[in-house]
Amino acid sequence: MENTSRHIFHIHGITGMLIATVLLLSILAVLTFLGVLTQGSVADKPYKFVEPQSIQMNSYDNANKRVLVGE
Repeated sequence: MENTSRHIFHIHGITGMLIATVLLLSILAVLTFLGVLTQGSVADKPYKFVEPQSIQMNSYDNANKRVLVGE
């Protein structure tokens, strides 16, 4: 039995490829935009370490030893 219902602009052809490409590019654009916004908001908030000599390697307590400069 031969497949006679082949179409070049079917969802599995060029149209499907274009839909997938546009979808992936739009996801990339949204994630890039959100990343730039996040970097911009974090760059305006510098911090410094309180008692830098007490910082230990691979310790979760190091997060408590930094404070924002403006505070």
